[in-house]
Amino acid sequence: MTRVELTYAFDAYCGWCYGFAPALHGFAAANADRIQLRVLSGGLFTGPAAGPIGNYPHIPAANERIAALTGVAFGDPYQRMLTEGTTVMDSTAAATGLVALRRQAPERAVEFAAAIQDAWYLQGRDLRDAAVYRSIAVEHDLDVDAVTEAYAHPATRAEAQEDFRALRRLGVSQYPTLLLHTTTGVHRLGGPVASAQALTAALGAHLAPAAS
Repeated sequence: MTRVELTYAFDAYCGWCYGFAPALHGFAAANADRIQLRVLSGGLFTGPAAGPIGNYPHIPAANERIAALTGVAFGDPYQRMLTEGTTVMDSTAAATGLVALRRQAPERAVEFAAAIQDAWYLQGRDLRDAAVYRSIAVEHDLDVDAVTEAYAHPATRAEAQEDFRALRRLGVSQYPTLLLHTTTGVHRLGGPVASAQALTAALGAHLAPAAS
């Protein structure tokens, strides 16, 4: 069976992406036999936007709304970090970490993206720290040394920045975004509070005409 291609656009520091993760995982598992899902980072906090989390006073209220609508929990270490306010959000560093991990197993990129967000939103860890990606490599039975070396290599950072450009070429301007690539074009599936079932139904609706 030919699998259809989808792109998941996310950012490690995007709370709505964190809230969307359980639905995305359910969708990916339910449709594993018919989809090929790549994960690209969006670069929300790069250049002048990269800076201490305390520079973004809207975050606590946004987190409350995300938790209420999606049911995800924000860990106590993260809440302490948020209150303290000095930890820097740098999407390029986090995207580089994702690239270093997914090189080991591209088909598991959704797992790695979720692990990075858990490190941030549950454990309150600084995603600029290579130790975060070493820990994820250990937990997911990857080559820890290879991940560490990749994270430090300039080529990995360049690949992360290419992720940002790829999403801009696709016209993505908000996160999370799940895109379906078909012969008729690129179609967005669902939204940040869509359920796994709703995403599966949307996929089926797009694929049905091609099957008839």
